[in-house]
Amino acid sequence: MQECGLASENDSLQLLLCVWNEEGEVLCVKLCGSLKCYQAHLYSTVAPPDEVTVSYRHGLPLITLTLPSRNERCQFVVKPMLSTVGSFLQDLQNEDKGVKNAAIFTADGSEIATSTLMGFLLMNDFKLVINKITYDVQCPKQEKPSSEHATELENMKSLVHRLFTALHLEEFQKKREHHLLEEIDHLKGQLQPLEQMKAKIEARSAAKTSGLLWAGLALLSVQGGALAWLTWWVYSWDIMEPVTYFITFANSMVFFAYFLVTRQDYTYSAVKSRHFLHFFYKKSKQQHFDVVQYNKLKEDLAKANESLNRLRRSLYLQTQVEELNEKN
Repeated sequence: MQECGLASENDSLQLLLCVWNEEGEVLCVKLCGSLKCYQAHLYSTVAPPDEVTVSYRHGLPLITLTLPSRNERCQFVVKPMLSTVGSFLQDLQNEDKGVKNAAIFTADGSEIATSTLMGFLLMNDFKLVINKITYDVQCPKQEKPSSEHATELENMKSLVHRLFTALHLEEFQKKREHHLLEEIDHLKGQLQPLEQMKAKIEARSAAKTSGLLWAGLALLSVQGGALAWLTWWVYSWDIMEPVTYFITFANSMVFFAYFLVTRQDYTYSAVKSRHFLHFFYKKSKQQHFDVVQYNKLKEDLAKANESLNRLRRSLYLQTQVEELNEKN
């Protein structure tokens, strides 16, 4: 093919092309038209090599960018409801080891958390920072689906979720059981030194409480013996009768004052528990034993054991159902 002539007049274009075929015949093609029309096609629609673009292919977002080390264009397929910002940045670093640091910010400069789903990220424009180089990413606006299509999509998501749960339930339960066992071992490891310290404090508190009760018994014994000695050896009953009355009345006043202060009846078990707790907390403060932390660890351990028991019961029931189905 050979160009034979080119003429321009009043912004018009005339191009004469001569083409020789295999038999030596000359075929002439004359192209005519406006020069402005042909100039419009000279503008390229290809994205610059350093631009980050977002497009959609088969309904999935496709992020295209230039790798900094290899200087090559690379495409990343994004799953909007499964992929997160953190997983996308990790895929970017795995693809190009030259990516030392990467982050995503909103258009106003706020950093986006790595746990954010890519589906929410692609709703608005954002900034991608790779090795301190900022790229402005413009996300194309998707048409909102109709109500019927949205309902079908939600039903499909629900069906997929139920299928995934049914297929991976046993695997999830095994992982959950392993996680609970690790948590129980960790809690027991934290409780072991606290349990030893608590046992020592309880032993000392119980000894002090027991000593206090024995002291009360001794005081009552001394009081009874003194009254008997004064009645039969020193004075007569006529003299000691009003004395014993006022002593008994004074003891009643003491018991009533105990009720007013503690709002509890004066019973031996209540007195023992109250004084035991008093000695226990006093000794815990001296030994720097954190009662609040201990109670929290015990509650967490009880919850973990309860969850493990429920999980094992469900696994046992599932095994029984499978055995019955096999027999049938």
